[in-house]
Amino acid sequence: MERTETRPNGSTHTISLLVENKPGVLHRIAGLFSRRGYNIASLTVGPTERSDYSRMTIVVRLSSRPVEQVVRQVQKLVPVVEVRELSAQDLIERELMLVKIRTPERNHAELRALAETYEATIVDVSPDALVVEASGNAGKLDALEERLRPFGIQELCRSGRIALERGFKTLAPPSLK
Repeated sequence: MERTETRPNGSTHTISLLVENKPGVLHRIAGLFSRRGYNIASLTVGPTERSDYSRMTIVVRLSSRPVEQVVRQVQKLVPVVEVRELSAQDLIERELMLVKIRTPERNHAELRALAETYEATIVDVSPDALVVEASGNAGKLDALEERLRPFGIQELCRSGRIALERGFKTLAPPSLK
């Protein structure tokens, strides 16, 4: 998956949704994107401060369609309570990455120092492997991944972007606050 932190050519957008926490919601929303031919670069979903709602963060690449069209189409779906594009300047975003590196014990000290540089944590150690956990924006994780490659990445898993708007703005409409 190609990762971008900014919008080259204005094509990558972060869309945040507040949805009812009901079975099939993810399927309906992903289906809308698929039917319309939108390329989802990242999709995360998880609980919110209210158990009856979930938050979805969708990073989508649009080559020719305006993002407003996507937002309008998603807003029409019944389980969607609120949807908005998060502007790059008002966005706090993070991803989680786990990386398993198969390496002899003699490299462990160097890998620990590298992890510390990126504020990452070693979460599992064995004589021939380490697992590194890191969180941050896509650019930080991309840089760490590149620095770890020479050590021999065995497995890598990234969560996809989660995001909130800066300041007091919330996605919840006034009726839910």
